[in-house]
Amino acid sequence: MDDIVRQALAKWPNVPACTGWLMLDRRGNWRMRDEAAQASGSPGEPIRHEALLGFINRNYDADECGQWFFQNGPQRVYVELGYTPWVVRLSVDANGVLALHDQAGGVFAPAAAFVDEDGGILFADCSTPARIAVLHDHDLQIFSDHATLADDSMSGEFRWNEQLVLPLQTVRRHEVATRFGFVPSPASMV
Repeated sequence: MDDIVRQALAKWPNVPACTGWLMLDRRGNWRMRDEAAQASGSPGEPIRHEALLGFINRNYDADECGQWFFQNGPQRVYVELGYTPWVVRLSVDANGVLALHDQAGGVFAPAAAFVDEDGGILFADCSTPARIAVLHDHDLQIFSDHATLADDSMSGEFRWNEQLVLPLQTVRRHEVATRFGFVPSPASMV
């Protein structure tokens, strides 16, 4: 968390939280949701300002109930999640070495791989509790190049570089939040 945010929290500790105004979409884009977007169920407008995106990413965290938020100075802004709290991009370098990075640019080391009923690929890392991230759909080809899938495409294995083979486990999309302990829409809990 940024020092300026810590200072604002100390100076104004009782600023009410807000919900519905910020969304992390299925592709890892931060979106601002005004009242019209919230009323219509729209994902809102993508945030493109690099400094603001960096500020959001540095001050993004979860509370003890699994509700993800952006600490905007003294105000906690709870985040609507398009799927998971993390979205990862998969890349491969010229030497064939795979890398995963989350929407904030951090390294994501996979410990488990999942596929949902829609063909979405998810990874869990080895942190406690495990972070769960959905793979950006633009990277499905890279994933397929390093996976062996069964005929039903719901099982198989993913080869993570030369050090690890991850069995592909099935998970139902509606079970992901409960299984990995996060709240996709914190508005009802705040």
